[in-house]
Amino acid sequence: MIYELYYWPTIQGRGEFIRLALEAASAEYVDVARGKESDGQGVPALMKLMKDKTIEPLPYAPPFLRAGELLIGQTTNILQYIGAHHGLAPEDEAGRLWANQLQLTIADFVVEAHDTHHPIASGLYYDDQKTEAKRRAADFLKTRVPKYLGYFERVLEQNSAGDRHLVGASLTTCDLSLFQIVAGLRYAFPRATAGFAKDYPRVAATVHDAVATHPRVAAYLASDRRIKFNEDGIFRHYPELDAKP
Repeated sequence: MIYELYYWPTIQGRGEFIRLALEAASAEYVDVARGKESDGQGVPALMKLMKDKTIEPLPYAPPFLRAGELLIGQTTNILQYIGAHHGLAPEDEAGRLWANQLQLTIADFVVEAHDTHHPIASGLYYDDQKTEAKRRAADFLKTRVPKYLGYFERVLEQNSAGDRHLVGASLTTCDLSLFQIVAGLRYAFPRATAGFAKDYPRVAATVHDAVATHPRVAAYLASDRRIKFNEDGIFRHYPELDAKP
C-alpha cells in the first residue's frame, strides 16, 4: 500500500512527526501537496480534500493520512496507526496505551512551543504580538521546557527495558517525535538549549542522537525530502525570544 500524506508543502509542522515515522518504517508514501499539480497533486489536491464535505468521517485539519480506504486525521492518531502497522509501537495493549499517552504529552509540548511566537492568536502576525511573545517564550524556557524534558528524562531512566528508548527496547514513534521536539527547540532557541546535553543527557544524547543516526532516519535527514526549519512552522528562530532561562 502506498500512503498519501496530506500536509502543507513548505513547512515541517505537525506533518513532520508523521514523515519521520513513515521514513523510519521504510513505508512508501506520497507527500501529496509537494507533488505536481499536473499529476493531480500539489496544494489544490490538499485544498480539495479539506473542502470535500462528503467525506466520512470528516477530518478537521491537516495532517491527514490516507491508508487504503481509511482517511486518518490528528497527528497522534495517525502515529498510533503507523506504529501498530509498522513495528513502531509495543505489541501489548498496555505498552500501546503507554506509548499513546506519551505521544499526547508530546502533542501538548508542541502546542506550547508554537505559542511562544503566537501567544495571542494564530491569526495575527508575529509582529503584532512581539511583546507578549517575549514574555511567553521566557516562561516557556524557564518553566515549561524543564518540566517536559525533565519528565521525559525520568521516563527514559525508569524504562526497565533500557534507557535508549521511551517505551520498550526498540524504536517507536515516541522516540521519533521526541527527536523532532529536541531538534526544533535547538533550532528555535540555540542559546537557551546549549546545555541540553548536560541537563538532559538521556533525552539529548541517547534519544536525539540515536534517532538521528538510525540508518533510515539519517538518510531522510540528509535528503531533500526533509524540509528545513523555517519561520513559518512550529519551531521558529527569533533571536529576541532566545534568552537564557
